[in-house]
Amino acid sequence: MKTAALIVLVLVIGLMVFIRLSPSDPARWHVPLTFDADETLAGGARRVIPGDAQMLERLDAIARATPRTKVLAGSVDDGHITYVTRSAGFGFPDHTTVQLTDGQIRIYARLRFGKADFGVNAARVDHWIDELNAG
Repeated sequence: MKTAALIVLVLVIGLMVFIRLSPSDPARWHVPLTFDADETLAGGARRVIPGDAQMLERLDAIARATPRTKVLAGSVDDGHITYVTRSAGFGFPDHTTVQLTDGQIRIYARLRFGKADFGVNAARVDHWIDELNAG
């Protein structure tokens, strides 16, 4: 019984280390966004808001101020940025891509591991949009 518990513990720790240390490939996550409507998914959220370069710059500041969030690729100057936000406990990475195109800011937040995020990505993106609209 102790051996089985030890094996399970080692597997859980190994999984946690893998999740926390696995690299994110910008070629996979920093992709052009082509959707035109809001949608909440099981593992993420898509949002479209009117915007310009100044709003994108403000949104970038809001995203960078979010705890455990870093830029994976892109920049405000590119008009296309992808962030990685990690959960507090296990460090699960969520990827959020923001793109300014033709007077619209498209935002796509999605999980990397699993099939459902329990609304975490939609809540984060909606919070960013609320902060943007309040400022």
